[in-house]
Amino acid sequence: MTLEELEENEDEFNEEDEKAIEMYRQQRLAEMKAAQMKNKFGEVLEISGKDYVQEVTKAGKGIWVVLHLYKQGIPLCALINQHLSGLAKKFRDVKFIKAISTTCIPNYPDKNLPTIFVYLEGDIRAQFIGPLVFGGMNLTRDELEWKISESGAIKTDLEENPRKQIQDQLMSSIRACVQTRGESDSEDD
Repeated sequence: MTLEELEENEDEFNEEDEKAIEMYRQQRLAEMKAAQMKNKFGEVLEISGKDYVQEVTKAGKGIWVVLHLYKQGIPLCALINQHLSGLAKKFRDVKFIKAISTTCIPNYPDKNLPTIFVYLEGDIRAQFIGPLVFGGMNLTRDELEWKISESGAIKTDLEENPRKQIQDQLMSSIRACVQTRGESDSEDD
C-alpha cells in the first residue's frame, strides 16, 4: 500500500495488523542501528602514543583495527596512507588508524617502515614490516586490500591476489629437466 492508501484504511486496521506493523517497525529500527554501528568509521584516524591504548587496545568487542606506523618523507608510507584512505571508505566497519612511528614506539627504526599491525580486540593478528613486504612503490590499493584481507580484518570482493607471483624460471627448468630425466631412467629398467 502507498502512504495515502494506508491513511485511508487506517481505521480498518485491527489490533493484529497494528502489532505486525509495530514489529516490522522495531525490526527495521534494529537493522538501521546495526548498519549504523557497522559503518561507524570510514576514515583514517591520526593518533599519538598516548591514544594507542584507547584506540587499539580498548577499540571494542569485534572491532578490527589496522594501524599504520609511518614517517613523513618516506614515499612508500605516503602511498600506503593514500591507499588506506580509500580502504577506510570501502570497509567502514574496520577502524583504520595511522601514527608517526616514533610517537607510538620510541626509537622505532626507519628501516622497518612502513609497518602495518592488524588487531582484533586488542590482540595482534598480523604484522607487515618493512618496504619489501609491500613490494615497493608499485603497490596498488587492490594489493594492499588483498594483503590486509589475508589477516581476516576485511572481507574483500577480490577473487585472487592481484599481485602476479614471480615464477623462478631457473628452478622451473631444473625441475622439468629432473622430471624428464627420472622418466627416461625408469624406461631403461
